[in-house]
Amino acid sequence: MSRSPLQSNASWLGPVWLVAGLFLLFLAWTLPYNLKSVTLPLLKRAGDGSLSVAQVGRQWVQNEKSGPAALLLKAAEGLQDPRSRELADSLARLSAQQGPLVAWGGWDPFIDPIFKLRKAEGAAVSTPLIQFFIKEETRQNLRAYLGNSRSLGVQAFLKLRTVDNTGRFVPANRAGGQTLESIELLAALLYQAEHLSPALQRELRDLAEAAAAHNALGELEPFFADLLSLSKRLDWTQLCELLRRTEDTKTMGEYAHLARVASDDFALIYAAALFSSADRVASYLLEYGKGGLEDLRTAMGLGQGAARLLLERHLPLNRGKAPTLSEFAVLGILHPQVALAVRWLCFLAGAFALLRGIDRLLFRDQPGFGTPLPHLKSGALAILIAAFFAIGTEPFLLRAAPLSEFKVRFVLPALSSTPSTETPAVISTMDTTTLLSIGFFAALQIGMYLFCLSKIREIDRKPLPPQVKLELMQNEENLFDGGLYIGIGGTAAALVLQVLQLIEPNLLAAYSSNLFGITCVALVKIRHVRPYKTALILAAQPAAAAATKPAAPAQAQPNQA
Repeated sequence: MSRSPLQSNASWLGPVWLVAGLFLLFLAWTLPYNLKSVTLPLLKRAGDGSLSVAQVGRQWVQNEKSGPAALLLKAAEGLQDPRSRELADSLARLSAQQGPLVAWGGWDPFIDPIFKLRKAEGAAVSTPLIQFFIKEETRQNLRAYLGNSRSLGVQAFLKLRTVDNTGRFVPANRAGGQTLESIELLAALLYQAEHLSPALQRELRDLAEAAAAHNALGELEPFFADLLSLSKRLDWTQLCELLRRTEDTKTMGEYAHLARVASDDFALIYAAALFSSADRVASYLLEYGKGGLEDLRTAMGLGQGAARLLLERHLPLNRGKAPTLSEFAVLGILHPQVALAVRWLCFLAGAFALLRGIDRLLFRDQPGFGTPLPHLKSGALAILIAAFFAIGTEPFLLRAAPLSEFKVRFVLPALSSTPSTETPAVISTMDTTTLLSIGFFAALQIGMYLFCLSKIREIDRKPLPPQVKLELMQNEENLFDGGLYIGIGGTAAALVLQVLQLIEPNLLAAYSSNLFGITCVALVKIRHVRPYKTALILAAQPAAAAATKPAAPAQAQPNQA
């Protein structure tokens, strides 16, 4: 039986499928899209053409706001921004022209009549705000000025001076209550000057009215503590610009906490708030800790667009060394869901094409066989392989986020001197060793699967009756169960190595071997062995029927004389 021209010309399809699969897998690997992280090419593309930290600082200098510009200069110098020198020169010229206004961070038409900013004495440097409000003369002038205000919120803050239940603060109407009175007047002045965001302004008014009605600071006391902490580090303009970008007291407290635990990097954190919003910056850093701070530093160095993208996505930065096609980064910025779908489809199509190529190269049909030979089941394996590639190229997909160093932790005092024996919870992480172990076990089972298919085709190619082939298939049952044996052995070996502390404890890596073994055996025996045995049984039926058919009776011969 000769091969048809179509069969003869189809031999080139195997290499084509193989090359196409490898190309699609490589393409999907290099696309700069991740589900649980932001890639560096995406940040670079988002930062192209956007303003740098020093350029934003120049804008604040042009707005005559020396306070925010000074923090932006410090952040730009930390990022080694090449335009830092220009910002420093322009800020020095502005400071020389403003004179006493530098202590307040710039001129404010609202507080100028109260504090006589241009006639004030002192060094021309940014000064923490609390140093002005703690003076007795300043507090008396502020009480007299704010007492004429018709704002209900301002009047609510002024009523707090008579509140006795203050918790950690000394009441403002008692000896030693200067600190609380200063903070109350500062909050009232910020409210009167409309330097608070609308949401924060409404929340503070409700808290102040409730505190005055119940004669207790209550929930307002943490806000006063946070405001005191920030006023010890920021001047008037710096504080006002931060509060304009703060939506609630919770974010205010988070920024005060960050100012304490990350004081060396507070200039960068403040600059990020000017780039985006204080709420996004605070929640990002509190979730990702020092690692998130390094990611934010990288994004800030790439420009305002990069910092906004990182904070909007609220994801860590993927610093992988894999090659990336940055030309496709625009799709990931404009349509992130579409970009991820394209990447995963490329993984799936690449795995399918790769398996089709292997099937045509290793299991190509030969002429002269009546029964259909088994082929690689590309669909199920393609999904498994694509999923493994997707997980392997997503460093944060199955990895638990580490504990943030910036989160507030309260240590409760022990009731006795007995040391605690409580074991801290172990956080499972999908590290490189785990991924390599899972990949090794998966590769073993794929090799076993291919070997089983080869054995089935070897039996089918033998010039033997169907009944004999059926007996040979029955003889190979232990081989077809080999994937399960390998899976159990891999799990046992991994657990022993973990007990001996030769590898890191990870049950996922151990039990994945057993899972892959079960999948391999089920695929071989259900999808291949069972249909092929059915075909052999049906092919053997005519021969069996002929063998059991009774012979026809012989005709009697006539007697010869």
